[in-house]
Amino acid sequence: MAGFRPLSSGLRALRPAAFGADPGGERMARIRRSPHFEDGVFQNPGGPARTRPSGSMTTFAKRYFDKDERPRRSPLGTVPVHATTLADLARPPATGLRLTWMGHSSVLAEIDGRRVLFDPVWGERCSPFPFAGPKRLHPVPLPLQALGPVDVIVISHDHYDHLDMPSVKTLAGTDTVFAVPLGVGAHLEHWGVSAARLRELDWGESTEVAGLTLTATPARHFCGRGLRNTQHTLWASWVVAGEEHRVFHSGDTGYFDGFREIGAGHGPFDATMIQIGAYSEYWPDIHMTPEEGVRAHLDLQQGEPGGALLPIHWGTFNLAFHPWAEPGEWTLAAGEAVGQRVAVPIPGLPFEPAGELPSRPWWRDVSPALSRKWPVPEIASVAARDDLDLVGEG
Repeated sequence: MAGFRPLSSGLRALRPAAFGADPGGERMARIRRSPHFEDGVFQNPGGPARTRPSGSMTTFAKRYFDKDERPRRSPLGTVPVHATTLADLARPPATGLRLTWMGHSSVLAEIDGRRVLFDPVWGERCSPFPFAGPKRLHPVPLPLQALGPVDVIVISHDHYDHLDMPSVKTLAGTDTVFAVPLGVGAHLEHWGVSAARLRELDWGESTEVAGLTLTATPARHFCGRGLRNTQHTLWASWVVAGEEHRVFHSGDTGYFDGFREIGAGHGPFDATMIQIGAYSEYWPDIHMTPEEGVRAHLDLQQGEPGGALLPIHWGTFNLAFHPWAEPGEWTLAAGEAVGQRVAVPIPGLPFEPAGELPSRPWWRDVSPALSRKWPVPEIASVAARDDLDLVGEG
């Protein structure tokens, strides 16, 4: 059976190759030595985080599959994709820093003459199966093979919408280095990436690749690809610093106090890539709302607006109950309320954080009108408990 391998057990159960591999040997020994690994699992900053829908699973499932509710979670028309990404990337950035959002959390960062690719997901579905699971809502702006040489690929964690087996297998044929959180290297080796090309880091550890310093920093999330969530692979946000510029990629995370510490130790940042989609009252600890994403950016900049904020983790896959366009709309509103510059490019449009940012709300062309204005009480919790009043007009 293609794509499956037998397990070494008496029952010889079948396991999809996309599930990856569990850490073992010296990798597992290193995991056990981590100060963030206790009682057999990795621990979140700020204490345990709810990683599964709260409340009744029956109620959750009925809402998720409600045919009347699902249309608002998808675009009404064709999502625009930048037509000349390849040609635009052929020209070096004038300021030394350029970001290209490829959709969801996949971003190409060109920084001080080097190229960093975050969370490359070029697959059609974020799922272990090609026939089921959330399907891409827009095409990728260009084929992965056309992207050209990349100095380092950064993976935030091992969930399917961030670690995509088909994309990794395509990249396994290059000589690019992978920077990954502790334990995630087991998946990559299973899919053909040599151990010599892995830089596997715990929170607070750094590595140098092609003149860039990459540091794994904390995030509030969880891990897992198989039927059992063993919490044996770490999740992380990332700081990448060059000679002149530095950027931050949040990966997936709930809001927590550690953003200010990350900013104090590694900032200020010329640009941040902040997760603001797939939020829900069912899992408030592991994904940020748009308002919390703006708050996180300000924390990283030590409380002051600065740099450019690129919202990620939205627009490409249907992963939560909120309307498809809401993350983009609300992030613009939250940024405007505090004077923070926010970039909202269509997928594939390169921009330079030091220059004019793409700010046109393009999603309005292909989405239903939003029924909720920003902020609504359940989303405005951060402003209510902190001293910064994020007040918008919707």
